[in-house]
Formats: sequence, structure tokens, C-alpha cells
Amino acid sequence: MTNDELYMNEALLEAKKAYKLDEVPIGAVIVYKDRIIARAHNLREKHQKTTSHAEMLAIEKACEVLGSWRLEDCVLYVTVEPCPMCAGTAIQSRLKKIVYGAKDYKNGAHTSAFHLFEGKFNHNVEVTGGVFAQESSRLLKSFFNTLRNPLNTI
Repeated sequence: MTNDELYMNEALLEAKKAYKLDEVPIGAVIVYKDRIIARAHNLREKHQKTTSHAEMLAIEKACEVLGSWRLEDCVLYVTVEPCPMCAGTAIQSRLKKIVYGAKDYKNGAHTSAFHLFEGKFNHNVEVTGGVFAQESSRLLKSFFNTLRNPLNTI
């Protein structure tokens, strides 16, 4: 198992926590020097905040851990392609790299709906998609199927 797979598996565990809370199952972890320093999952329903995406919450935690808004040597692992809000925050926090699982064809800011990371910003984030994409996608599909038909389960 590669490091990307190892850490994406941890992000999937976070996504499953969100699922159990009836939140859209997206999970994220941030790695610094081969150590997870932040974990989060979607909490928009619980917090009733637009910004309570897994990525945003993980970035906030990582900033607290490092005592800095600059996350230059950190890698964000997230189960779904970041939206424009999360992508912008990743760029502004100077993340080194983002690794994501499934594409988000409606809101994805890497290659699906937007190409935000190609912008001419003062910092560029390396982005890799498709790590455990099937597992991430399957979790999302199961969640939304259950929402539409509560008799369905994982």
C-alpha cells in the first residue's frame, strides 16, 4: 500500500463517521512529515454552517496544531474533489498537495466543473485525483440512495 492509499484510507474512515451522523460522507486528513495532524468530516448539518466541509475543518485544525496559517509542507487527503471554497482555502493556506478520491462533476474545482488550480495565484497546489475513487464514490451513492429510500443501507 502506498502512502497516498494509506492516508486516503484514513480519510475514508472520516467519511464513514459523517455517514453515521447523516452528513454527506466526505472525510479529510492532513499529513505533515508523515504524521496525521488533523482529521475531519463534513458537519454542515450539525453546525448549520456552509463552511463546515471536511477540508475546511481539517485545515483549521492543522493551522491550530502548527500554530500557523501556512501549511506549506502539508498534504490534504480528501475523499471527494474539493469545491471552489475548499480549493481556494487550500491555495490560500499554501498546502503543498491535495490528494482526492472521487470526482465531483457538479462542484469539483480541479477538473470536473472548474479548473481553479490552474489559476495564476501566488501559490500553486499540486493535485492528484482518483485515489480510492470507487470506494469514495460508492459511499456517496449509498448515502444519497438511503436519503431517497430510507430502507436502503450500506
